[in-house]
Amino acid sequence: MAKASARHILVKTKEEAEKLKRQLAEGADFAALAKKHSLCPSGKRGGDLGEFGPGKMVKAFDNVVFKMPVLTVHGPIKTKFGFHLIETIYRT
Repeated sequence: MAKASARHILVKTKEEAEKLKRQLAEGADFAALAKKHSLCPSGKRGGDLGEFGPGKMVKAFDNVVFKMPVLTVHGPIKTKFGFHLIETIYRT
């Protein structure tokens, strides 16, 4: 079965997610931004969600982690929790 490791930043608005994505594109540190801005408890760990398999996250999240290129920041991705910037670290 496939496994992946990902990190994310969760914010309330698409605008905030886009602003953070621009900062990342300019070289900002993902973990530092996650600690400062993410609404998810994982923010304390720099947004690190650890390793998980398909179906453990909401569908929109899974689609990014298991189908999109790794080591690229994707988003904003809207879920019932808010807007995510998602980076898949690895996938098997």
